[in-house]
Amino acid sequence: MEACAGCGLTVAGGADGCQALFHQLWTREDLRDGLPYPIRRKAVDVYCLQHPDRYCVSAKSLAAHLTGLCWALEHGGSSTGLAALQRWLNGPAKISKPALPTSRGGVTIADVMGAQQFAVFGPTVDRWALATWAAYSGLHETARRWVDEAISGAGR
Repeated sequence: MEACAGCGLTVAGGADGCQALFHQLWTREDLRDGLPYPIRRKAVDVYCLQHPDRYCVSAKSLAAHLTGLCWALEHGGSSTGLAALQRWLNGPAKISKPALPTSRGGVTIADVMGAQQFAVFGPTVDRWALATWAAYSGLHETARRWVDEAISGAGR
């Protein structure tokens, strides 16, 4: 057993074991067939923010996950907004990657894996998302500014 370098979860294989849990999550039959896209998207953004060395290497990859989580938590996560974020990220927006927090929240993929019933999966993802968002509190204003730029069409 070793700690995952991203989220701190103690798991067999460390970061690789944590990644295996994330992939295992999406093979669950109840999630594969019935999980609404906004919940799935939120879970992916959270996992990526907790593992930035792998998923948030560039400023734009960080922005994709940070704005996705901001959009989900503070704006309801509509597909229209997600499309605007995607257009902004694929456009000429010039952004710099800020320093990342060293602690990424006390809720991990293990907590989500523990949600054995489909009915509690969404609330568990919400708890995971809120814990990770709180860990990124130093970047909230950056995330909000990026969301505003994307929604307003600035930077095109």
